[in-house]
Parts: sequence; C-alpha cells; structure tokens
Amino acid sequence: MPLMGRAKITGVGHSLPDVVVTNDHFASYLETSDEWIRTRTGIARRRHGGPTSQLAVGAARHALSRAGLAAEDIDCLVLATCTPDQILPPTSAAVQDSLGLHCAAFDINVACTGFVYATAVATSLTASHRRILVIGAEQLSRITDPFDRSTAILMADGAGAIVLERSPLAEHDVWADLGMDGSLGWALFADHGGTFVMKGSEVFRQAVRLCSDSVSRLLGDAGCAVGDVSFLVPHQANQRIIEAIMTRLGIPEDRCLSVVEETGNTSAASIPLALDAAVESHRLHAGDTVVMAGFGAGMAWGSLLVKVG
Repeated sequence: MPLMGRAKITGVGHSLPDVVVTNDHFASYLETSDEWIRTRTGIARRRHGGPTSQLAVGAARHALSRAGLAAEDIDCLVLATCTPDQILPPTSAAVQDSLGLHCAAFDINVACTGFVYATAVATSLTASHRRILVIGAEQLSRITDPFDRSTAILMADGAGAIVLERSPLAEHDVWADLGMDGSLGWALFADHGGTFVMKGSEVFRQAVRLCSDSVSRLLGDAGCAVGDVSFLVPHQANQRIIEAIMTRLGIPEDRCLSVVEETGNTSAASIPLALDAAVESHRLHAGDTVVMAGFGAGMAWGSLLVKVG
C-alpha cells in the first residue's frame, strides 16, 4: 500500500484483568501439562476478565497519562476488537463516554490483525485529526471453549492503546501493507453465539508465510532494510510462530518485542501490549523505528512501519 501519512506514537498504555490463569489450571482438567503448553506455545500465564469496554478504557487512560494529555486533546477514537460488548452500539461508544471524549469514534474488526488496520486507518485520518486514540481490546475467553485444548490454552483477555499524533516531519512517514485472503476463512472462525474453531497447522503455515511476506513488501515500499528496524512487534499468537517469522525475515531475536509468555493470545490487544511492556522495561525509546506485524482470522495480514515520538 502507499504511504499512509505522517504520524508518531506519543503515548502507550495497557490494561489487564486481575485473574491470572496458569498452565496448571488447564492441566487440572485437560490432557496437557505446563511443559507441553510452554514447549508448543511459549505461554506460561494469561489473564481472564472483562468486559472489553472496561479493558479498553483502562488502557486508554494509561496511554493518555503517558502522553500527558486530557480527554479534550483527542480528536478521534478507533477501537479494534472482535469481542464487542454488544452487537450494537459499537463498543467505542461506551469507551468514548467513559473517557469523557467529544469526538468521532468507531470500531474495527479484523480479529488479530485489527490493531494494525486500526493504526493504518488512524494515520490516514491525521490529515484532519491531530491526535487519535487507537485501542486494541479483547475478551477472547468469552468466546473460547474451555474444553478445546487447541484454543483454550492460547486465548486470553487484555487491552493496549496508543496515542497517534500528526507530524510534519518526513522522518515520521508511516507505511502500511494490508491484505486479506477470504478463501482461508475456514481456518479460524467463531460463529455468532459460538466459540473458536481453529485448524492449527494451517493457521501456523499461513501466518508465517503471509506475515513475513507482508513485512518484506513493507520494507521494500518504505525503502528500508532489515537493519533499519529497531523492533519488530508481531501479533502474539504463540512463540513458535513468532520465531518462525523472525527466522524467515532474518531479524535477530533481540529485536523482537514479545509478551506472549505472560499474556497469551490477546488478538487485537497483543501488539500494543508488547509496545507497552517495552516502554515499561525501557527497551523502546524516542526515535525507534517499529514494525507492527499482524496476522489471523480472515486470513488477514497487515504490517505497518511507524516511529516512536
């Protein structure tokens, strides 16, 4: 895709439920163990709780505080989620009200790729909106069968948010590569009133291929080399997928931001949660070039290059 606009991240925040679910919890009633789960997914713990709107509000407040901003400073709210509180109104309405915002607000549902899509859309809106609050928030435990080992050990709840601010500087050009192959929708889905159905091996294979190809195209379009990337922030599906993507792209492990061990798969929330953890651990700094890379149900993919302000 073409250049989306010029913007920088000026605030990052997170919100996680209080309930910590360990691998031993699943081992107590499923045919699995802590070692089995860690070896195949890299996950040790995850959080359960909600609702989605409450998690989104917590992450947004954290991001606003980090950016030193108040509600009146935000010109638009974009919420990425596949687990809205209700079919309608959009969950962004409840989030807007709780935060005291007076601006446009809307939801985006591209499942695990949602935050990348939302950030790309927000960047394009900076032509008319100075500061945009972008949130990824999910309560996946609500649509997960606790007795389906293939999904129960993965899916989790949480929210992450960023403040995206318009910039006049060429160094803050934001590039994106977005796509979808709807013929692969059968590989991962959840019907209304149902729970996740996942064809794990197919999701793994397609995720590695689609995501790494997307990042390669993105870097080519932006005129960047792998060495120009400070950090890759992939969707936190499981550690094996992340490692396969890093290997295929030739990006060293120490330039990957990952929180999958502590948070599991939080869909649209996973990328901003990883960004927030990097801020808290002082790994992420102003001027860093970050590539976000999402993949998931659809099959959708998306990658985006942005600078930290």
